[in-house]
Amino acid sequence: MGRAVGETVDLLPVNGAALSADPRAAEAIRAVGTRHGVDYTDDAAVTALLAERRQALQATQHGTLIWLGGSTLIMGVVWPFIGPILPAFAGKDPFLVAAPAGPLLVVAVAALTLVRVRWKRELIHPVLAGYRETLGVARAHGVPLTHIPAWLEGRSSTGGGKGAAPVPTYPPVQPAAAQATPVPTTPDRDGNAPDDESPASESTPEPSAPASTPAPAVPVPPKPSKVEDYERMADVGGWHDETGWLLIFAGVIGTAWAYTDGSPIGYATVFLVPMAVFVWLAGSRQGDEKNELREEALKYVKALEAAQAAGAHVPELSPQLRALVDKD
Repeated sequence: MGRAVGETVDLLPVNGAALSADPRAAEAIRAVGTRHGVDYTDDAAVTALLAERRQALQATQHGTLIWLGGSTLIMGVVWPFIGPILPAFAGKDPFLVAAPAGPLLVVAVAALTLVRVRWKRELIHPVLAGYRETLGVARAHGVPLTHIPAWLEGRSSTGGGKGAAPVPTYPPVQPAAAQATPVPTTPDRDGNAPDDESPASESTPEPSAPASTPAPAVPVPPKPSKVEDYERMADVGGWHDETGWLLIFAGVIGTAWAYTDGSPIGYATVFLVPMAVFVWLAGSRQGDEKNELREEALKYVKALEAAQAAGAHVPELSPQLRALVDKD
């Protein structure tokens, strides 16, 4: 089931506040942005950039070229089977009749290869490569990523596989250890530094300036119980239609066998028909419940999006919610 109009989710993999929280990560990310001419800590700019590049990627998979490649591929595959049975080719050499399939397949492969090349060119666009590098740097510094869109890495719409352009992996950066401030010492009259046990080595700490009050952290919305129910149900089901049809076929075939062979026991299979209806009704109820929970999950993701835009560090999404965000 697709997403309704107005349900577009603009949840970023990570927001600028999280990228700027670690000074070393922020410095490395600023260097990446300088090379590519993009401020990857600007949430509005990154949201617009991702929307523009995703649209460009999708455009490569539509149009005349993809239609030409797909149609000629289908024709090239089926022509050897349908060509010989056409009246216009009756009585002719089957090999000559099937020969046009070769050029059709060549045209199809060439067209689809060109589509793939254009798609890959858009996927490795410099600003997208820089953003993937930014995500890799953030992950190396321990900054949690909420999710990585499947299209950004060139993965399938289901999110499977490694992808044609995965986010690079860098060695983890160890947290910065607290550096102790060295205590200044005063040499004695002979120019030697005092011993550690000397009272001169003990210095009175300077009064420190009052620390600035940190900005209050933006709270992350708690996960409702209905969203947890959706996560448990998202991958459940999908067998009711197939099972219902199997029961219908078994009931019809059993009843027909009983009628033709005069076997009364075969008529018992007629009870499989109401059982199929029961299975279909159970599947329908489960589907309605899943759709209701899906709406709650979408509301939760939109709440996370608003919190992220306000500066919250949104944790990593579950696989079920990631699939919901990636779904077109």
